[in-house]
Parts: sequence; structure tokens; C-alpha cells
Amino acid sequence: MAKRAKTKRRQEVRADRAKDALPALSTLTELPGFEDLRATERQVRAFGEACKTAAAAGVDTDELEMGCVVRLDRGYPAIITQDATFRAEFATRMTKGSFSRVAVGDWVCARRPQGHEMGLIEEILPRESDIARWRGGNRGERQTLAANVDLVVVVQQLGEREVDFARVARSAVIVRDCGAELAVVLSKADRAGAEGVARDIDALHEVLGDDLRLVVTAAGAQGDADVADIYAAAEGRGVAVGEDGVRALVPAGVVAIVLGESGAGKSTLLNALLGRNVLETGAVRASDDAGRHTTVTRRMVSLPAHGVIVDEPGLRSLPLVGHERGLAKVFPDVAREAQTCRFRDCTHTHEPGCAVLAHAQDEGYAGRRLEAYLALASEMRASRQTLDPDVVI
Repeated sequence: MAKRAKTKRRQEVRADRAKDALPALSTLTELPGFEDLRATERQVRAFGEACKTAAAAGVDTDELEMGCVVRLDRGYPAIITQDATFRAEFATRMTKGSFSRVAVGDWVCARRPQGHEMGLIEEILPRESDIARWRGGNRGERQTLAANVDLVVVVQQLGEREVDFARVARSAVIVRDCGAELAVVLSKADRAGAEGVARDIDALHEVLGDDLRLVVTAAGAQGDADVADIYAAAEGRGVAVGEDGVRALVPAGVVAIVLGESGAGKSTLLNALLGRNVLETGAVRASDDAGRHTTVTRRMVSLPAHGVIVDEPGLRSLPLVGHERGLAKVFPDVAREAQTCRFRDCTHTHEPGCAVLAHAQDEGYAGRRLEAYLALASEMRASRQTLDPDVVI
């Protein structure tokens, strides 16, 4: 008993230290205002029901407010309501069996008890979109990166080699399956040059279609000759360029999340959009062009006169588990043909009677587009074999 008491006390001390280390919300000027965010009618109705449930449990409904999670520091959410911004913990009844994993972008029923420094989350309201990835091994779980976002902006850095179109396609599958729209920002285009940018745009259009929303950004001033050539090559292919092109993706009323590998230039891009260095940036390794995590906090950032962007730590991996619906949405033509293959478990690589291969030869999409589809479909088949049957996806 004494040992358990000491362990509990140590945990409480660590928790208190973590709370003390949280940044003061009054200093975070980049946070959005409540008027920048919009709950849906379904979420407003759910808030009303949550108030009734809380009242039945003896909660004073005058202490309840509808709020949005705008920041997560060490697991402690910051919530903005119509009247205030405050830190919150979970109400006791939420920690006993019900779902209690909040994400940036979640709308919640929050309680602010009189005389308490922190608020309490009484209920997480239904999500309209859930940007999630799989993490862990056989007994893994879905990790929500952000909730209720309208658009996912994937930042993909360019270089001398062809763009990693397979990673962009992977992101597209997850995004479409999670209920959001996709846009791609090709960063550091000055490292690829005008010819390389044209090559990469053509590759992405081949894989994901000409209606893919693309923006090209390059380091340096817009008046630089090299940057001007790069932007001319992009605009000649109907692609937006520069910071203004990125801002146009996120008009007022839109909530977007920025995803990409560490070192892709997400924080640098956001600092440029904000007009000041609010977010930390870091260097990349020369050996493999990879970056270190400089973003460690999940947070919403308000773009002046535009919408809201969720800044997310760089992702080392985006496992594909249970995203078959997204694969069909991104590659509808290939998925449609796959339904008519002779064999139900056709891999679309060598089997007789494969409708996908036959259609590819007839329609001429047997290049990067088919390559990306086959790679992602193969990975999904493999992931299903290792997934614990008790895990619900």
C-alpha cells in the first residue's frame, strides 16, 4: 500500500510540473478567435443533449459552454469559447469507460466551475471529419491528428529527384477516407529548378488527376530570376504559386491541417503566411534530407484575413490500415475495374482475367497511376494480415 501511495504521489508531482510548464494562453497571439470557427448544426444539437445529460448528473448548466479545442500541450487541451480561452481536464465521468481522447479541432461541452482555474470537458461532440492514422503494432490504434477540418494541405519538398508521388497518393487515400479535401504544396521548389518543377507537376497530375489542387512555393524573393522561372513553369500548367497561392486554399471560415515529413518546410511556410516567426524551424540532415521535429505541439493558427490552419508535428510514417474506401475514392476507375476481375483476391499484377490490367492497356494509365494504386493496395492487403482481430477499424 505504501509503495502504491508513493508511486501515485510521484505521478501527481510530475503532472503538477507538467501543468506549470504549460505556456500561458495570454501569450499565444496566433490562436484563432471563437468567431473564426464554425460548429455544424449537428454539433450544436449534440451540445444541447450533452447539457441535458450533465444536468441529470447534477451539473449546474450555467457553468456549461460549447467550445473548441485549439491547442494540445503535453495532453492538456486549450479550449476557446465565446467568452474565454482556458485549459481543461476531463470530467471524472468521462475517464471511466467513455471515449476521452480529445484532438485539436474537437468541439466539446465544457464546464467552468466557480473558483476553479481549469475547466472540465463533459463530452466530446460528434466529429464531421476525423483525420487519423494507424500507429502501433498488432494491437495498434487509430490516432486522430485533427478533427473537424475541411482541408488537408500536404507539404511535399522537392529536390533533384522526382517528387515522391507515392507518398502524396498515400496521403490522398487517408484524407479522402477521413472525410476531408486534399491540396498539395510543393515546397523548396528552388532546389528542383523550373524543369524539375514541371516534371513533378506532370507526375502528380498523372497519378491523382488534373483537378488536384497544387501550389508551388520556392525560397527567395519573387523577383529572383530563378524563382520567376519556376513560378512561370508552374503557372503554365495551371498551378498556383507562392504564399498567396497557399492563402487562397484557406479562405475565411475554412479550417485546414498541414501535414508533411519533418523538414518539409511546414513551419517555415506558416511563419511566412503569418508574417512573423511564431513557429520554430530547424535544419535538415544533409545525408538523407530528413528533418528533426521542430513542431511538438498540436495547435490552431489563425491566418490574418483568412481561415485557420492546424500545425502538426512532422510525420515519419502514414500506415495504411482500413482505408480501402479512400483508395476507391482516389482511384475510382481502377477500383471499378477491380470489381470485375476473374479472381476475388486478384493482385492485378499477373493473374489471367485481370480487368485492371486489361483496362490499363486500353486506356493507357499503366504508368505512375497504376503503379501507385498497386503499391497501396498491396500494402493494405499485408496490413490486414497482421491486424489483431479484436481491433476495430
